[in-house]
Amino acid sequence: MNFTDRIRPTDKGITTYLDELENLDYQIPTFQRDVVWEKENVKKLWDSIYKFYPLGSILVWKTDIKLQNHRKIGGHIISEGTFNRSEYQYILDGQQRTTSLLTSLYGGAIEGKDGFDPSIYIDLSIEGETETDDESYKKRFLYWEEIDDKNGVFLRNTGRQKKFNAGIIVKLIDIKNNFGSVERSLVESEFGDYKDYDHPIREQLRRLKQVLDNYRLSFIELKGIQVAEVCQIFERINQAGKPLDIFDIVVAKTFRPKSENKAGFYLREYIDNFRKLNNSNFMQISDFDYLQIIAILIRENIEKSGIWNITPRYLNDIKNEQIEEIWEPAKKAINKTFDFFENTLNIKGPQLIPYRYFYLTIASYFFKNSSPDYGLLKKYFWFHSFHNDDLLSNTSDVNLHIEFLNAQKQSGKSEFPRFLIDRDTLRNSSYSSKGRLSRAILSLYVSKQPKDWKYTDRNVIVDNFFFSTDKPNLHHIFPTNYISQNPGSNELNHNSLMNIAYLTQITNLEISDKNPLNYIQEYDSNSEFENVINNHFLPSELLEWSRQENMPPDALDQFIEKRVDLIIEELKRVLAGVNIEIIDTKQKS
Repeated sequence: MNFTDRIRPTDKGITTYLDELENLDYQIPTFQRDVVWEKENVKKLWDSIYKFYPLGSILVWKTDIKLQNHRKIGGHIISEGTFNRSEYQYILDGQQRTTSLLTSLYGGAIEGKDGFDPSIYIDLSIEGETETDDESYKKRFLYWEEIDDKNGVFLRNTGRQKKFNAGIIVKLIDIKNNFGSVERSLVESEFGDYKDYDHPIREQLRRLKQVLDNYRLSFIELKGIQVAEVCQIFERINQAGKPLDIFDIVVAKTFRPKSENKAGFYLREYIDNFRKLNNSNFMQISDFDYLQIIAILIRENIEKSGIWNITPRYLNDIKNEQIEEIWEPAKKAINKTFDFFENTLNIKGPQLIPYRYFYLTIASYFFKNSSPDYGLLKKYFWFHSFHNDDLLSNTSDVNLHIEFLNAQKQSGKSEFPRFLIDRDTLRNSSYSSKGRLSRAILSLYVSKQPKDWKYTDRNVIVDNFFFSTDKPNLHHIFPTNYISQNPGSNELNHNSLMNIAYLTQITNLEISDKNPLNYIQEYDSNSEFENVINNHFLPSELLEWSRQENMPPDALDQFIEKRVDLIIEELKRVLAGVNIEIIDTKQKS
C-alpha cells in the first residue's frame, strides 16, 4: 500500500453516510460507549449543517480485524451480529455525531429517554435575524413534544400545531425522502397561499433540500495500520483527548457471543468479576496491567502462542481460547501476587510498588507453583527495588527476570548477582508518587508496620494514604519551617525521604513546625515510644538529643547520615547472602 493511502482524508454526503449506516456498512466497536444524547446539542448540530459550517472529522478504521460491535445505535440495527467480511469499517471517533444525526433524521430510541421521539422537525417560517444569529435555531429545529398540543391541552404548542397542520413545520426525513409531496402540500394548502415559487416558505424548503443533498461530512480513513498506531492516532485526533486503550480493542476482538454449543466470552466481565473477589486495593490495578499479566502467562505456558512480547503489537494477537486456557490458574497466581505484597511485605496498595512489572514477573513465578519460596521473593523484591540501577524498566528486563525466577523455581537455589547501592542516592532521595526509589523507600518504611508516635497502639498506614499519593500523610521529622528558621550548619536537603516518617494526620498536625527536641520529649513520656521509633528506622541519636535537650548545629545532616546507615543495615538483613557493594558518590567539599 502506498504510504500516503494509510491515512486518507475524504468526504461524503450526509444522507449517503446515514444510508450506508442503515445498510450495515459501518460498525461501532463496543469500547465506543458513553454516548450522551442532549436535545439542545442535536439542534446545534443541525444548525451548523443548515449554515454549512464544518463539523469535526469522523475517524474510520478500515481493517480485516473483527471486533465486538454494538448491534444497535439509537434503535437502528448496524450489525448482522455474527457476520464476516473481508474488511470492516469501524467508527473510532464520531459516534456522538453519528448517533445524533441518525436518530434525529430517521427517529429511534434514546437510552434513558423512554417515550421520547428524537426525530427533528423544521419550522420553515423561521428566518435568521442576522448573519451572526445564534438563537433562531432553537425555534427552527423542533421535536414533536414541542409541536403536539394534545388536542388543545398544551396551549403553549397551539401555534406550532397549526403550523404543522398547514405544512409549514415539516419532518426533516420527509424533505429528504418525499420532497415533491411536501412541496405539493404547500402549493395546495388551504391554510395559506404558497403557490408563488419564490414564496419565502418555499425558498426555505428548497434550501433545506439543498442542505441535505449537498452537505458533506469529513472523514479520516485509516487503512493498513496496526492496532498500536491506531491507538496513538485516535488519542491525538480525539477532541476530548481520551486515549483508545489497547485493552478495549482486545475486549472487542476476543468477544464471543453465547451459542448452543459454546459458552460466551467477554474479557471485561472476567476482569470485573475477578476484582470483586476481595477488597484488596491491588485488585484495582489498571486493565492494561491485567492484560500484560495475561499476555505473559499465555507466552510462558502455551506453546506456539504467538505472544512474544507485551507490547500492543502482540497484545492485539491474544485469543479468547488462550485466555480461557490459563485463566483459572492465572487467577490464583495473581491473587497470590497481591497477597504477597499486602500480607508478606505489608504494602497495602499498588501506589507504592516500585515497578509495575513486578505484577508480571511475580505472577509468572506463582503460576502453577505449588511450593513458592517466599524468602526468595522477598529478596527478589528488595534487591530490584533498591538496586542503584533500574533493572526492571523495560520489556527486555521483564524477560530476564522471568528467566531468573523460573531458574530458581526449577532448581530451588537463589543466586543473585552483586547488589549495588549509593549512599548519596539515598541521602538525596525526594518524594515522588511515581519515582522508583521513592516508592522503594516508602515501601520499606511501610513494611515495618509503623505505629503512631502519640497513639502508639495505632497503625499509621491507613487507606486514605493510598488514594492520595500526591499529598500523603508524610511527616518531616525536622519540620520545613523549623529548618528554615534554624538552618544551623546543615547542608543536606530537609525534603529528603531520610527526613520523612509516616504518622496519622492528627499527630502530624499536632507536631506542625515544632522543634524536634520539644515534640520528641512529649512523646518520650510513653514507655512504648522508644520501641515505636525503632520501627520507623529512626536513629537513637534523635532520642538522645531530646533527653539532653541539646542538638548539634548540623543535627539534620547527622540524622540523615545515621538513617541512611539504618536503611542499608536493613537491606543487608533482607538480602542476606547477597554480595552487597556500597558506594558514595557525594562530592567532597
